Amino acid sequence: MTSSLPRAGAVLNLGRIYCDMVFRGLDGMPQLGRELFARDFALTPGGGALITAAHLAALGRHSALLARFGTDALSSSVSAEIEALGLDLQFLDRHETAGPQLTVVMVHDGDRAFLSRRAGHARPAGFEMGLAWSEAAHLHIAEYATLHEMPDAIAKAKSHGLTVSLDPSWDDALIRDPMFFERAAGTDVFLPNMEEAEALTGKSEPEEALSVLRRHFPVVALKRGGDGAVLSVGDTVIALPSPLVEVVDTTGAGDAFNAGFIHAWLGGADSLAALTAAIAAGSRSVQASGGTGSIRSAS
Repeated sequence: MTSSLPRAGAVLNLGRIYCDMVFRGLDGMPQLGRELFARDFALTPGGGALITAAHLAALGRHSALLARFGTDALSSSVSAEIEALGLDLQFLDRHETAGPQLTVVMVHDGDRAFLSRRAGHARPAGFEMGLAWSEAAHLHIAEYATLHEMPDAIAKAKSHGLTVSLDPSWDDALIRDPMFFERAAGTDVFLPNMEEAEALTGKSEPEEALSVLRRHFPVVALKRGGDGAVLSVGDTVIALPSPLVEVVDTTGAGDAFNAGFIHAWLGGADSLAALTAAIAAGSRSVQASGGTGSIRSAS
């Protein structure tokens, strides 16, 4: 399978924007009929498209949001934070039907649970305009759920000469969609985590899952959390560990990883350098609360 050649330029980040309500400092996870109190809380903008876009911008890559965003009170409460991330917002579709869209994140013992609400549809009004933007080089689709709603997204991006990356992003209703690989055809860079890879391939070992995914995608970066990541490019397979760091919150770490990889790949980095950059970006992210917390703490 061949891959389109990466080129320098801006990245369009397609997906839903959420208001992330992150609860940390839990003694356990909630149980029906019982109340649980958190010792720490953060309200931040979230969603794979926004988090990846923010980390791309922090790395110096021109990064635009290709998304819808609500005008409700909750969405408005994180608007200033979005505007402070250094993103290109010319294609951001602000509409009352796009919110409130939120995710409750509960962090406990190194892992997380999520409760989310989607609002409206995923297709932004400026989708075609974004693809035709002269500065655009790459489309990153932050969740398969968006591609499922917009099955023409990859083909349209390709018709404008853009390369495409896809993070499946776990969705109970869609991760085992029998049409997944057909709808994802044309993706240049596939960015699953191990749980998603196992659901898609039926293989629990990274090497076996990767052998299946390689048949469908020319570049696969398989995220393994604290165990690092494995990259397949053509006949080359590279595995790297994650560095030992103090983990505060893993929310959005995979999206930060995506940003590190996409930025390096578009810049022409070799496989080892691109994977190294991806793991470094993910590792920075887990050292702060929320998907963009490490960006705010560094500024």
